[in-house]
Amino acid sequence: MIAIDRGAAKPLHRQIYDAFRTMIVERSLQAGQQMPSTRALASELGISRIPVLGAYSQLLAEGYFESRPGAGTFVSALFREQPPSFERPRAAAPAGSGPRMIARRCDSLPSREGAPWTSGAGAFSVGQLAFEQFPYQIWASLVSRHARRARATSLNYGSPMGLREFRETLAGYLRTARALRCDAEQIMVVSGSQQALDLSTRVLVDPGSPVWIEEPTYDWMRQTLRLAGCRLVPVPVDGEGVDVARGIRLCRKARAAYVTPSHQYPLGVTMSAARRLQLLDWARGSGAWIVEDDYDSEYRYGSMPIASLQGLDHDSRVIYIGTFSKTLFPSLRLGYMVIPPDLVDRFAAVRRAADLCPPHFQQAVLTDFIGEGHFARHIRRTRLLYSERREALVDAIRREFGPRLEILGAQAGMHLVVTLPQGLSDREIAMRAAEVNLWLWPLSASYTGKNVRQGFILGFGSTAVTEIPRAVDRLRKVLAAERKWS
Repeated sequence: MIAIDRGAAKPLHRQIYDAFRTMIVERSLQAGQQMPSTRALASELGISRIPVLGAYSQLLAEGYFESRPGAGTFVSALFREQPPSFERPRAAAPAGSGPRMIARRCDSLPSREGAPWTSGAGAFSVGQLAFEQFPYQIWASLVSRHARRARATSLNYGSPMGLREFRETLAGYLRTARALRCDAEQIMVVSGSQQALDLSTRVLVDPGSPVWIEEPTYDWMRQTLRLAGCRLVPVPVDGEGVDVARGIRLCRKARAAYVTPSHQYPLGVTMSAARRLQLLDWARGSGAWIVEDDYDSEYRYGSMPIASLQGLDHDSRVIYIGTFSKTLFPSLRLGYMVIPPDLVDRFAAVRRAADLCPPHFQQAVLTDFIGEGHFARHIRRTRLLYSERREALVDAIRREFGPRLEILGAQAGMHLVVTLPQGLSDREIAMRAAEVNLWLWPLSASYTGKNVRQGFILGFGSTAVTEIPRAVDRLRKVLAAERKWS
């Protein structure tokens, strides 16, 4: 039974979506159970069919529902899997290191010399945005306003958690846009997602602790964990996200799992609802932590943004990380964490030891930027722009290469992946492509183990629609020069 409130602030499609999701998560609806048709449900609720269609579409996109041609809509059969039971882990003992002039853990960090894809700006460069679309005049006006209103209190040290007004604004945004369970007291403002990963590692794990990472994964996150001396456990990613059952077989008693469930980096997979619940069940049963890196969830094409993993967590096991580097600009250096209530004091203590507190000024400016609606308008405008650039890139790749290049992860974010035929080296090709101003990030660099796929991570955020076909043509010429390509 679904009850809707026409007078509520929450839209009708969201009320229907939330009701079905809750019933599935709480097992009130069983796997394989047939759902009423959208027309029948709309008639029963006495509303238009449009919000029902919207709710069903989102539930299908997130894997709660499945559609069977000619039969109807059903609760996903994946929910038949029963979560396993676990033993509580024993705390891992910290690992020591011999005396050296330089910390031995620094040796785990690779040298980036000779890798042009890490610094090049242009066609296919990863992490580059449509900077020309940023509302400079509005931002400059807000900066001037706060510069004129500067007070002595804003020049002093602040809370290690960040500016209270900014955290309250963030809490409202995250509850609405990402379905998080949080309030301002749980939010810590950080200088981007990389610092959030570092703080999470300092608080949650000891040197030598086993930690799940996705395979393939975000390279800078992997380096953070290596620097902390963690034992990395690469867990394969398939079409439903990280393979939780495989992770349990590899290392059931891992201390933490670092995941990107809304838009897996780099493959672009969205973790299914069944896998999300399985991951949460594992964390609850084993006493492990989950670090959810939600780096670009605002940019999703074809469906609404996927709800956060943290919003499903009833046991306070998830540390949620977000950033403004992908939505505004990277040099802003502002991100945030949503921390379980019982860990807030621990995170605050580590933050004070690291850098005392975040800078005040940019937080104050961004508070008004969000509160006055500029942020939401910017997201809507850039989402449309990136959707056009993504479509242009997909069309150009298919036109030039046909089935020879497989395209992965084109449904969200500002990058996609193409895989290469066997026998080609993505690193060697990327080095040669840089000579013609193509910045191809090798897919193989994102792998930790030996089972490596060759391909490229292609960013499209900073490349105009008119330039994309020419860039893909240059890529075709680079590949055509490869002896093993033909």
